[in-house]
Amino acid sequence: MKQWGSLALLLVVLALGACSEEQQNKLSRLGVSWLEGDYRVTYADGAHVKSWEVRDGKVTSEPEKGYYYFWAMQNGEKIYVQTPIGRTYIEEIP
Repeated sequence: MKQWGSLALLLVVLALGACSEEQQNKLSRLGVSWLEGDYRVTYADGAHVKSWEVRDGKVTSEPEKGYYYFWAMQNGEKIYVQTPIGRTYIEEIP
C-alpha cells in the first residue's frame, strides 16, 4: 500500500514541475482546502504577525474571494477565522 502513496507523490511532483509558479500556488491552495490534519496558520502583514493552530481540522480556501477559512482553538474556545491568502502561511505540524 505504501508503494501506491509513494507513486502518487512522485506523479504529483512531476506534474507540478510542468506547471508555472502561479499554477503551482493555485494547486497547493486547492490541496490544502480539503486536507484534514494539524496545521499552524500564520497571518503576517509587516510587523503584525498572528498564528493559530488547527488540530484535527481543515483549512478551506476560496481563491475567488482571496481568503482561507478555518476553525481554531484560542483561549479554550473554538473560533472561526478568515485570513487573506496572499499574507497567510500554512504549515503542517506534528
